[in-house]
Amino acid sequence: MAAINKWHRAARVVASMAVCVLLVGGATTQAQAADSIRDMQWHLDAMHAEDMWRTSTGEGITVAVIDTGVDPSNVDLKGQVLDGKDLAPAKRAGDEHTDYDGHGTGMAGLIAGTGAFHGGRGAFGLAPGVKILPVRMPATSDIRGYAGPSYLSRAIRYATDSGAQVINISMGARIGSPQLTEAVDYALSHGSLVFAAVGNDGGKDNPVEYPAATPGVVGVAAVGKNLRRTEESAFGDQVDVAAPGEDMVAACRGETGLCRGHGTSDATAIASASAALIWSAHPDWTNNQVLRVMLNTIGGPTDGAKRNDSIGYGIVRPRIALKNPGDPGPADVYPLPDLAASASPSASPTSTEAASRDAKTPAAATAKNDDGNGLLWAGLGGGAVLVLGGVGAAVAVARRRRPNAF
Repeated sequence: MAAINKWHRAARVVASMAVCVLLVGGATTQAQAADSIRDMQWHLDAMHAEDMWRTSTGEGITVAVIDTGVDPSNVDLKGQVLDGKDLAPAKRAGDEHTDYDGHGTGMAGLIAGTGAFHGGRGAFGLAPGVKILPVRMPATSDIRGYAGPSYLSRAIRYATDSGAQVINISMGARIGSPQLTEAVDYALSHGSLVFAAVGNDGGKDNPVEYPAATPGVVGVAAVGKNLRRTEESAFGDQVDVAAPGEDMVAACRGETGLCRGHGTSDATAIASASAALIWSAHPDWTNNQVLRVMLNTIGGPTDGAKRNDSIGYGIVRPRIALKNPGDPGPADVYPLPDLAASASPSASPTSTEAASRDAKTPAAATAKNDDGNGLLWAGLGGGAVLVLGGVGAAVAVARRRRPNAF
């Protein structure tokens, strides 16, 4: 969510090499303090956050944020950020608590912000009881060649070994690697869930990014206030679920400590926070059961397909999962088909990840890019989409209207 255009410019320069890590959150502008920053967080209204918090805040769950570092001094994140790991090169001053870009702090804010800014009128995360484990990654300018997947692999293994139940990766690389696939397998076998952004070039060349397309990773796309895939959100077989990723406001680095942004980075943070809410309410469940309930209670495509390439199986609805989770199913079976497909004897080492992406589209489903990518909300009611005021020297927030509900 922070100012990350430099990452995208660097990535475009080396796009033909398809090897550099790039952040996949949209451009962010710093938000000034309004009477209530919470009024600006439309996604929390749509998801009925306050209702969910009566049942779960994510307490007892650790979410690893593999990103640019997380600033624990941000008012909305004080007391939420653990000691983590710094994988950035020595020339980057500080450690995992030094956010050289602001992006990682923004993701942590969307997940675990407490709203403490401005005397309790700050930005909330969807799961304000969560603890954040920061893992600071190198910037694109700091790495070359296959270092992107290599660093991601190290970060995933560290997060797993450090006890993070949920691993949030709001970044990606244009290539995968066996090392990255093995790291994801390691995380899943040790009880973690991995969520990763599918990328923000859906309106351009729509490249496939990893680890979102790696077997066993939950690839996350972004939807806007109209509950449809945003124009920038990548689409394809790598998309498993979707979450809000438009006009997002959260704690971040900066003079005010608040930023407004957009992108699949933000959507991934919301998906990770959703898993944390469910897991906190059912601490005896395994990673497979948490994900299965997320999928069972998801708002599916309106065209009747089981999934499509825009929002995958649908938009996350933790509110429904907390109220009526249903049968979590077997504890030891991963609920998405790509992992089993990648382990098939017919899948060669060079075709494994391509085969796994294909496996995400069941034979009975018709993949679509833009049609039918809204939600089915049986019995949830309608309502007008929230319209927010712009951000300038001061923020004017439009009168709040009831947004569409998740």
